[in-house]
Amino acid sequence: MSPTGSDTGRSTFERCREMDAPLCDRLGALDEAIRETMPGLQEATDRLVARLRESGVGAAAPQVGDSMPDFLLPDPTGKLVDLDGLLAAGPVALVFHRGHWCSYCRLSVDALAQANDAAKAAGLQIVAIVPDVQEFAEAFQADARGAIPVLCDVDNGYAASLNLVVWIGDELMALTRQAGIDLPRYHGNDSWSLPIPAAFIVGRDRRVLARFVDPDYRKRMPIDDMLTAARRACTETR
Repeated sequence: MSPTGSDTGRSTFERCREMDAPLCDRLGALDEAIRETMPGLQEATDRLVARLRESGVGAAAPQVGDSMPDFLLPDPTGKLVDLDGLLAAGPVALVFHRGHWCSYCRLSVDALAQANDAAKAAGLQIVAIVPDVQEFAEAFQADARGAIPVLCDVDNGYAASLNLVVWIGDELMALTRQAGIDLPRYHGNDSWSLPIPAAFIVGRDRRVLARFVDPDYRKRMPIDDMLTAARRACTETR
């Protein structure tokens, strides 16, 4: 969930985005601020995450060495993009986000955009995937500064094929509605389901080189880990 529906939330987000710090530190600062400004939200999230961990959510997602399934997804302009086409240019980081409304995801894609030059130098393409319909994916593309391609996984079809989709539950559904976040409108369906914000570094042979799968949306794959995997892949193929 995002606190950006209020002036306090916007200033909090901007402060975190402007921090000269690694992504994990900026996410931590946002987490602390939300615990203070939105009582009950983080505690509800903690309960959901505990249940998801106990049930092993994400464990069945592709592992290192597995072949990553192909996809055909539109970008915000409607252009269709497939994994094999992306891999023709080199390794790809597929980074799943919850949507344009999520401040954690906005910080993530902002950091990925900032790291895009370093990623290119490492031979890595970064691609963000959201469940938003194209209208709202455009807003996320703006946070990506045009540096990171954004693809629309409407109805979570691709994420579901990777065992990454979870229902947020009645408690968080109520809190999400109270915050003015209209997931049915953003997603074009009323499933109230979201992808785990996972990341997969995929080599040109479609094998997974590195992965980050955590049911806690407040945590993301360190960008340095993405770059390290890409550099290792490039070294091994020379």
